[in-house]
Amino acid sequence: MKIGLTYDLKTAVEVRPGAPEDETEECDPPDTIDALAGEIERLGHKVVRLGGGIEFLQSVLNEKVDFVFNISEGRGTYRSREAQVPGVLEMLRIPYAGADPLTLALCLDKPLTKRVAESLGVRTPRYAVLDHTQAVDLALADGLSLPLVVKPAFEGSSKGIRLTSKVGNLEDLAASVEAVHRMYRQPALVEEFIAGKEITVGVTGNRPPQVAGVMEVVPRNGAGDNFMYTLEVKRDWQRLVSYRCPAHLPPQTLKEIEGMALALHKGLQCRDMARFDFRVDGKNRPYFLEVNPLPGLSPVYSDLPIMAGLMGQSYNQLIGGILEAALERCELVGVK
Repeated sequence: MKIGLTYDLKTAVEVRPGAPEDETEECDPPDTIDALAGEIERLGHKVVRLGGGIEFLQSVLNEKVDFVFNISEGRGTYRSREAQVPGVLEMLRIPYAGADPLTLALCLDKPLTKRVAESLGVRTPRYAVLDHTQAVDLALADGLSLPLVVKPAFEGSSKGIRLTSKVGNLEDLAASVEAVHRMYRQPALVEEFIAGKEITVGVTGNRPPQVAGVMEVVPRNGAGDNFMYTLEVKRDWQRLVSYRCPAHLPPQTLKEIEGMALALHKGLQCRDMARFDFRVDGKNRPYFLEVNPLPGLSPVYSDLPIMAGLMGQSYNQLIGGILEAALERCELVGVK
C-alpha cells in the first residue's frame, strides 16, 4: 500500500514575530519522521512523505496515496489547527490514521474538553477561563483555591506550561495570565493545582480500545507532590525524571484511571491512539487534566513509546498496532 506521512518539521514552520520560544514545540525533528517512516516501510508499505502546510497541499494532490498516517499539528495559532490536515483528507476522500477534525479541534480546546469530561462524570480540577477582559480575581471569586496553574487554553505539548505557571498569590496570577494573553494570544485556563503524582495513560486500538499503559512520571529532584511535568522538565527528561509503568498506585486507583481514560476515549471519539494526563492526589483520587489525540511518536522521548517499551512492547509493535487498527477501522486490512 502507498501510505502518505503527514507531519510538521520544527525547521519548516515559520515562527511569527514576537512568538514565544516554544512556538514549534509540538512539531517534530527529522529523526522522528525517519523512525516512523522506517517502521511503516518494514511493514511492507511504500511511504510518501507529504509534509505539512502548503507542501502537504501540493504533495497530496500530486501523489496518489491510498492511506495517510497523520501526525501533523497544523499551522498557525488557531485552536482548530490540528484539524487542518484531516479536513483536507476528508475533502479528498483519502482515509487516514488518527482522530477526525471534530475530535482534534475539541481536544485542543482544554476548557471544552473539561466540559465533556464533567458530562461523563470524570473528575477534573476546578477551573476558570480568563480572557482579556476579565480580572484575575474572578478566578478566586469562582471558588478556586490557591495554588493555581495557569496555561494557554488551546495548546499542546506543554506549550506555555513552565515552572512559573504554578502561582500562589494574586500578583503572580495576574502576571501569568497576562503573559498567556500576550505571548499566545488566547485565553488562559486557570485550574487548581492537585498536589500528588503525575500520571499519563496511553490508549490504542478501536475494537475495543485498550489501555497501553498507566505511567507515572517520577521527579529526580525531590519535588515530591509539588512536582509538575513542565516544558523545562520535558526538555531535560533524562536528567530530571524517571518513569514507572505500571504506576505505583493501589490496584483500585489504577482501575479507576483506566476506566476514566477509556470513558474519555469513547466520549471524545478518539481513534487509533491517544494519551490522557492525570494527577493523583494524596487520597489516591485521580483528576483528569487533558488529552492528546495526536500523541508524540518519537521512539526516544515521547511518552507513549516510552510507556509501551516499559510494558514490553517494541516501537515496531506499537506503530504496527496503531496502523493495523486504523486500516481495520477504514476496512483496508489486506489491501496491497
